[in-house]
Amino acid sequence: MFLGIDLGTSSIKAVLIDAAQRVVGSASHPISLSRPHPGWSEQDPEDWWQGCLTVLDQLAATYPAQVAAVEGIGLSGHMHGATVLDSADQVLRPAILWNDTRCAVECAALEQACPEIRQITGNVVMPGFTAPKLLWLARHEPDLFARIAKVLLPKDYLRLRLTGEYVSDMSDAAGTCWLDVGRREWSDVALRHCGLSRAQMPRLVEGSAVSGTVRAELADRFGMRRDVVVAGGAGDNAAAACGIGAVRPGNAFLSLGTSGVLFATTARFAPNTAAGVHAFCHAVPDTWHQMGVILAATDSLQWLAHLFGVEAPHLTAALGETLTGPGSVMFLPYLGGERTPHNEARLRGGFVGLGHASDRDALTRAVLEGVAFAFRDCLRVLADAGTEIPRAWAVGGGSRSRLWLKIMASVLNRPLDLAAEGELGAAFGAARLALCAAHNVSPVDVCTPPAIAATIDPDPAWVDAYEDAYGRYRRLYPAFKEFTCS
Repeated sequence: MFLGIDLGTSSIKAVLIDAAQRVVGSASHPISLSRPHPGWSEQDPEDWWQGCLTVLDQLAATYPAQVAAVEGIGLSGHMHGATVLDSADQVLRPAILWNDTRCAVECAALEQACPEIRQITGNVVMPGFTAPKLLWLARHEPDLFARIAKVLLPKDYLRLRLTGEYVSDMSDAAGTCWLDVGRREWSDVALRHCGLSRAQMPRLVEGSAVSGTVRAELADRFGMRRDVVVAGGAGDNAAAACGIGAVRPGNAFLSLGTSGVLFATTARFAPNTAAGVHAFCHAVPDTWHQMGVILAATDSLQWLAHLFGVEAPHLTAALGETLTGPGSVMFLPYLGGERTPHNEARLRGGFVGLGHASDRDALTRAVLEGVAFAFRDCLRVLADAGTEIPRAWAVGGGSRSRLWLKIMASVLNRPLDLAAEGELGAAFGAARLALCAAHNVSPVDVCTPPAIAATIDPDPAWVDAYEDAYGRYRRLYPAFKEFTCS
């Protein structure tokens, strides 16, 4: 038996699988989020730990025999969060999360002070990343900064509580802006420019390697054996890739969730920082991945649904499933800025082409198409970095809309595969990495793709029309940038 634990922004989830990778059981627990100031986003790491204990207690109570047979635990979690500890492992302040935008000034300062940082890390320094958060602490909370003994990522704080070890994996560490992503080791240059050293960083392991064993008192609490190993694990997107089986170069998935991710596995470190492409280590040894990230995917649809006072599925259901080509209204989904390709936190979106006849259905179609065009931006800049995506898995809540997938496939001009029913998320991917660590087997052999339930092909009748519409979409960006960012 193997456990995967995924620390999400809004909840923590644990999945229990057997040696054949069949899901035996799962449990989840909500996690609260605090926004003490506009643009801030924080959580109390103690809430993570109590949530972790809760889900493991639930599984132990419901599946005692299976939990007693657990050989390994894998960890996944939201990336970039700054969890700072003193020399006694006490948390010094609430963790600053991935969607916190307070440190834009520090991002610019770090890039100016360390011009080689993009080359080292493969990424533009963005407010979401960990390094500028520490510069913000040094500037605004200097007494606290002086007491920092360790900086851990969110899932790695859970590891510390589970095992007593300071360890991170390559995929999660790549999102800090302190990792030399090509070399898969900490960069002394990047750390020095943040007033830090390797001594304050966790030890690094691959996602499928052993990072430690569960503390004896915790093993006793959950009824586990005393030699349960904890795998390195992965950041949430790399763990999801392990769950869907996107671990070989050329594999890709499109995640249509609150935010949107176009994830491509690569055999080499291949950054494109000019276009806001994320180039990170994968959880699989000697493998990397690229991501295009848009900040408001299903979030755009939820926003529109809130305006109309209905649930989002009602909006899409009203359109049916027949693809009728681009609508007359266009939507730019920059509700809270954008990452790929614009890297502009101040950017805002809007509708264009509204008329007296523009109704709820027209606006809904525009939102679906606008998000698809944002994914097309990601596909374009990934290609500029040398990564071609011939097809991709479609995952996330938005993939339940067949019309949205038809629009997406036709805008991207790529087939999108839907997996057969089953657990495929980050917690499942973390459990797979636990299996690899416990049995010392390759994740490429373990993290195989699921059966394809359906494939959504591009509609040849509309591909050219959507390509023309995408050109119009791109031409709107300079005007929106001038209007919202000046």
